[in-house]
Amino acid sequence: MSIGILIADDQALVRAGFRMILEAEQDLRVVAEASDGSEAVEATRRARPDIVLMDIRMPKLDGLEATRRIMAATDRPPRVLMLTTFDLDEYVFDALHAGASGFLLKDVPPEQLVAGIRVVADGDSLLSPTVTRRLIESFVRDHPRAANPPAELEELTPREREILELVARGLSNAEIADSLVVSATTVKTHVARVLAKLGVRDRVQAVVLAYEAGVVSPGQS
Repeated sequence: MSIGILIADDQALVRAGFRMILEAEQDLRVVAEASDGSEAVEATRRARPDIVLMDIRMPKLDGLEATRRIMAATDRPPRVLMLTTFDLDEYVFDALHAGASGFLLKDVPPEQLVAGIRVVADGDSLLSPTVTRRLIESFVRDHPRAANPPAELEELTPREREILELVARGLSNAEIADSLVVSATTVKTHVARVLAKLGVRDRVQAVVLAYEAGVVSPGQS
């Protein structure tokens, strides 16, 4: 099974570069391109990609609003991976609030871009440890620590709590598997159980809950 990808970026050279990188991989195929947010929304409806590589800054309609519209247009929207040259907190927050599954800088090495697409296509959320750490640190500035940890945390087994800590630090399933010396399938099962027990939609919400409850703190590696 190949992963269908839509590339949305207002620079033709950037789109061409991404296409060259992605189509060199046997399991990836570019199904459409878009030069602005409006085109991205329409191309998503028409081509039904699995993944949308979405630039944040585009004319007519920016990538954030395009992502919101894509998420609202169907019950089973594609996964959106935001790409930008601007490593700014406001974009991280806005992208996640819009429904994005990941956030990478455009100058990421090709192998990390390809790996990121596969991670997101597999149902994971992609936040680099640096972005996750900044997300947590910003959260602590703006939100007081919860006086009483959520009761749902008590539902977690010791292994599940360990998994939650690693998720909250920004590790992917593959990285967690390497850290704990278990299979990626085992980690995926644990993560699904953690999200279900905590009653959160995705890994991003789990990160916030973990910080709010004091499971992790800024500066932990």
